[in-house]
Amino acid sequence: MTNTPVNQHTKYQNLFIFLGFLFLTNAIIAEIIGTKIFSLEGTLGLPPASISLGGENFNFNLTAGVLLWPVVFILTDIINEYYGRKGVKKLSFLAAGMLVYSFVMILAAIKLEPAEFWIYSKQQQGISELDTAYNAILGQGTFIIIGSLVAFLVGQMVDAFVFTQVKKRTGNNMIWLRATGSTLVSQFIDSYVVLFIAFYFGADWSVTTVLKVGTVNYIYKLGVALLLTPMLYVIHGWIDRYLGAELSKKMMKTAMENE
Repeated sequence: MTNTPVNQHTKYQNLFIFLGFLFLTNAIIAEIIGTKIFSLEGTLGLPPASISLGGENFNFNLTAGVLLWPVVFILTDIINEYYGRKGVKKLSFLAAGMLVYSFVMILAAIKLEPAEFWIYSKQQQGISELDTAYNAILGQGTFIIIGSLVAFLVGQMVDAFVFTQVKKRTGNNMIWLRATGSTLVSQFIDSYVVLFIAFYFGADWSVTTVLKVGTVNYIYKLGVALLLTPMLYVIHGWIDRYLGAELSKKMMKTAMENE
């Protein structure tokens, strides 16, 4: 069955809605679960990395948000591929707005007066006071929220810009180069922006500590970006089959022309 203009428009819209919802969902969940700090080495059953930086040993103690941020990075590049920087900007600012809304609703939930029976309902599981635990886990400091939002938006804009610049020079070839290159640059910035705002200004960390922790986080993101590169080709292939060769080429061409 050939693609009629109506069918092509439907696929164009359906793909954007699907990618958009996936992008927003992953970004919001990543922010919420990011309050947990986990040991990467311990999770993998490995001994501490003990990386020496500036005379101190650092291990891969990371926010749980790193489980989903790589997915967000991939989606950013895929959206850029078919909808251009305008598509990325639209979804990025929408995500930022939804994140602010989420934080406001979480704060409102924290302010609610807890039912007395609920407060002590988990004592058998070792939680003496459930409301305090709830507030501690979900409540984030103002500087952490601001740092996360600023880092997210700056990272997204830089990623989209670098991706577009590389694609202008390579065309539709070398997906790995524009995707990996844009992620490496944007996450280099993201790794330090969030720490400077959240912990240098918000928690009196020294510049040295911020740089050390940011470097460990960036090393992890660099490794994940390289490991996930094959997924770009898998997703790209799936989308091309869904859209059809004609519509796929048309959308990628339009995305570049709009730049």
